[in-house]
Amino acid sequence: MQREQLSVFDMFKIGIGPSSSHTLGPWRAAQQFVQALEGGEVLSLVTEVKILLYGSLAKTGRGHGTDIAVLLGLSGDDPVTFAVDNVVPKINQIRNSHKLVLAGKHEISFTAENDLLFLFKESLPFHPNAVTFQAFLNTGKAISETYYSIGGGFVVKEGGAGQQKAEVDLPFPIDTAGDLLHWCIKTGLKVSEIVSENEQAWRSEQETRNGVLNIFHTMGECMYRGSHANGTLPGGLNVARRAAALNKRLVGNNTYNNYDEWVMAIRKTGNGFQNILDWVSCFALAVNEENASFGRVVTAPTNGAAGVIPAVLQYFIVFCDGFDEKRIVQFLLTASEIGCIFKKGATISAAMGGCQAEIGVSSAMAAAALTECLGGSQRQVMMAAEIAMEHHLGLTCDPIGGLVQVPCIERNTMGAIKAITASQLALQTNPDNAKVSLDAVIRTMWQTAQDMNSKYKETADGGLAVNIPISLPEC
Repeated sequence: MQREQLSVFDMFKIGIGPSSSHTLGPWRAAQQFVQALEGGEVLSLVTEVKILLYGSLAKTGRGHGTDIAVLLGLSGDDPVTFAVDNVVPKINQIRNSHKLVLAGKHEISFTAENDLLFLFKESLPFHPNAVTFQAFLNTGKAISETYYSIGGGFVVKEGGAGQQKAEVDLPFPIDTAGDLLHWCIKTGLKVSEIVSENEQAWRSEQETRNGVLNIFHTMGECMYRGSHANGTLPGGLNVARRAAALNKRLVGNNTYNNYDEWVMAIRKTGNGFQNILDWVSCFALAVNEENASFGRVVTAPTNGAAGVIPAVLQYFIVFCDGFDEKRIVQFLLTASEIGCIFKKGATISAAMGGCQAEIGVSSAMAAAALTECLGGSQRQVMMAAEIAMEHHLGLTCDPIGGLVQVPCIERNTMGAIKAITASQLALQTNPDNAKVSLDAVIRTMWQTAQDMNSKYKETADGGLAVNIPISLPEC
């Protein structure tokens, strides 16, 4: 039986940083709650709201902006369209006025210190990322709903499915890498072509293409902004942005007005090995510095790993002559299917699987996509994904201060470089001689996740998070 029907737009979602599981997911959950209040025609009866954050959402919620996300979601703001420059002013207004306008329509009294609770010692059994919303009505009744943010911006409501898509008849149903390879061999189609056929069960080919290109343009704009933004990242760690300085050193003091001009300038810097390494690092740093600054990013498949796929795609565009819309769509379609297989067979949530579930999965997605776009066979595509993940197995999630900064930002550079290396290895190897299949490494990743101590699963209770002495200001 098929586990879940996933689309390219489930893997790639436009939102606001710094975390898909701790920011985007709770934001979506808050939106769903106020929509439920409106649907039940009780929004105008609400006099008080309380928000209870459990488990990982409590322990690293402030560093990940969970409190900010739920307040904006309850206010009726949307992460795709809300102006990133308005995040801090809007939150300051809510905190200073002690007022919250639910769904942008109904004002209630709200004090963050009393009404938004971080339950550090409590966790719910279904998933570490849990949030409960309680609405108290002037009738004396109360409404309570619990949601789980399960990674990549996906949300599940307790007792229900949360986010639902209409079930469709997919021409090529896929749960595993074996299923995908079966359809590729049977039809002779590339991975991206299989994905394209499946996407047409939901929408037209042109609609999919336009949506994927919108994802690409958002990635490009994020990378461009991050490569030209100086300063220090918010949150109290005082981490200096590095992408802009690296970009300036590589291209000089020239000014470029947009992403396209910037790409042309990068091409002129040459194809030397060190130059390429510096650029790939710059691309990844730029995205994740924007992510850490509440910038607009694309989950790929998560926010914490949002820099890997754009960095490898940018490498393909600049250094492999891939600046072509058809090939960019091909890249992102291929990457998305590998991500879907990991989500179905394991997890893309660091709170469930550690950082192997984020950087590891994104690296595997990027490696597969690059391999197909460089002319690799379907088996080589699978092999590249397997190699990339194999060398991320066991990677823990131990964010210092609960912030998506150290070691998260640098890990995106490592994931991107590993993806390129994995692709090159796969392209130079006969996949018939492979000893490890992609499905085997996915099973291994999930087993490793289950064995991993919870302190290494986005709780900031272990690893670097406890060995680097810091003192962060209260939010």
